[in-house]
Amino acid sequence: MGAVECRVKVRGVAGIPGSSIRKGFDTLAAVAKSLMDVLLTLLVAPVALVLVGGFAAILALELRGNPFFVQTRVGLHGRPFRMYKLRTMRHATAGEEKTYAIEDWGEFVFSPPGAVDPRITRFGAIARKTSIDELPNLLNVLKGEMSIVGPRPEIPEIVDQYPEEYHRRHDVLPGIAGLAQVMGRSDLAYADIMQYDLQYVQKHGLLSDLGIILRTALQVAAGSGAR
Repeated sequence: MGAVECRVKVRGVAGIPGSSIRKGFDTLAAVAKSLMDVLLTLLVAPVALVLVGGFAAILALELRGNPFFVQTRVGLHGRPFRMYKLRTMRHATAGEEKTYAIEDWGEFVFSPPGAVDPRITRFGAIARKTSIDELPNLLNVLKGEMSIVGPRPEIPEIVDQYPEEYHRRHDVLPGIAGLAQVMGRSDLAYADIMQYDLQYVQKHGLLSDLGIILRTALQVAAGSGAR
């Protein structure tokens, strides 16, 4: 059998290979996304500081302790980082700690409808419903660990159980708001969350990010899907 000759044509512009053009577009998009993250963070910073400061003071009284919560999450390329939030629940006592051994991603839901965690405080519930507890994430955005829009960062315990294809969500920076959240927030099964996360990774852009930000704002205002 004769040898089969295979040729790969790379189309470009003005003599520049297509792969180089694609890389250039990707770099420009990444720079534009970073600039948008910083500008939006600085724009909302005054209001965010007031809200976080007010709720931090109230939660400190409710919790009788530190109102801020720092937790290790998995970020870009699977690297761990420390994510900042407002603490909305009292410390777990013996037997209250949550562990996750996930057998069916299609059945696993973080907050089943009607379920109420007794550790959540009164004002902690308000902070969760309005997503004010997530405003300290803006510090992670300024540090370059998160973006305004992207898949929500997950805890290592759950990431360690991922099937191989789920790790593709770490090809982009994690975000404060995400496609999965506007499609259902905490009402979705984890497999559905992952479907939307991977869809975002494949097709994200500035226009889609702005759409997600707008839809997130409308959902937060309506208090839908949050627990």
